[in-house]
Amino acid sequence: MKRQTAGRLAPLLAALAMLGPFSIDTFFPAFRVIGADFGVSPAAMQQTISVYLIAYAAMSLFHGPLSDAYGRRRVIIAFTLLFALASAGCALAPSFHGLLGFRALQGIAAGAGLIVGRAIIRDRFAGADAQRLMSNVTLIFGMAPALAPIVGGWLLGVGGWRSLFLLLAGFATVLTLWCALALPETHPPEARSRFAPRPLARTYAGMLRDRVFLRLGMAATFNFGALFLYIASAPALILDVLGLSERQFAWLFVPAIGGMMIGALLSGRLAGRRGAAHTLSLGYRVMGAGVAINLLVCLLLPPGLPWTVLPVGLLGTGIAISFPTISLLILDRFPASRGAASSLQASFTLLFNAVLAGLLAPWLSHQPLALAVAACVLIALGYACTRADRALPAAPAY
Repeated sequence: MKRQTAGRLAPLLAALAMLGPFSIDTFFPAFRVIGADFGVSPAAMQQTISVYLIAYAAMSLFHGPLSDAYGRRRVIIAFTLLFALASAGCALAPSFHGLLGFRALQGIAAGAGLIVGRAIIRDRFAGADAQRLMSNVTLIFGMAPALAPIVGGWLLGVGGWRSLFLLLAGFATVLTLWCALALPETHPPEARSRFAPRPLARTYAGMLRDRVFLRLGMAATFNFGALFLYIASAPALILDVLGLSERQFAWLFVPAIGGMMIGALLSGRLAGRRGAAHTLSLGYRVMGAGVAINLLVCLLLPPGLPWTVLPVGLLGTGIAISFPTISLLILDRFPASRGAASSLQASFTLLFNAVLAGLLAPWLSHQPLALAVAACVLIALGYACTRADRALPAAPAY
């Protein structure tokens, strides 16, 4: 029965998680066109990512606690509908500042499906079943960043950049209806906690004092940051460094996300067979190989295809092997407040990614070697976080 339930939940939770990457990656091919339309610089266009991520990070602190207080289903439906309205606003934006405002509103709404979805998985499943479902969601969700820029590039030539946001509005509307019809409530009223600022602040303060929680959250943040640095740098890397067109973003995104899908598949296969320490160790060995090969390629060869992009795929594989295990370990630190734990961990990652997109990516995106060095440093920091506390290798098996 649980397998049947997981089979029904995985596509829906994955589709909800897709809203975030679709919001970033779909309009990458339109960067130049939007900038020219509004008369703004590439650096200003980069802020369409940073504003979105900052709003996403700030609101992510509340998505989980809201679901702890009012139920998972109600929160997801409300914010998915809000995302649809924000996307329509982006499509109709009369000015660049208007676009930034609606991008912030998209960020406020986009995280509910991903953050609350993780809590739904842990509400309903435990142990190997939870890791399998988390891996399956990652596997399906991984298609979004690979497909989004490809769809965006082709749609840009047909309907212009505003049609990209209309597509997001339509996708979110369909998701809202799907949730209303098929998403179960996994957090019953008797298990809910009251939503109030002071208790929430105390909950977060307790989490931040938890050494293992903090280090696991930082590990997940640094790991994904290494890949997100390439995602945020995609317009410059693809269009300027590699000299490709707006319809050729797949050269970066297919290897990167294909690697993540392979890693998620491997993580699912390891569920119930290997402990958390073994899975994390394997993930970091693969990540280490990816960043090492990437550095060698950048040192020995000029930028070109396919050698500039293939090591990013190996990096994505290692990240996806370790991510479900790290996520479940984070949620299990505070079983009574899983929504809040998921929110705080997501906020770590999003705030850090906002810094990467707004500051580091514009500085490094035209220099493949600098990107490779930065990715290597981030993976080393993530590994150090998991090794800094002896309690981590002894964590429960998933």
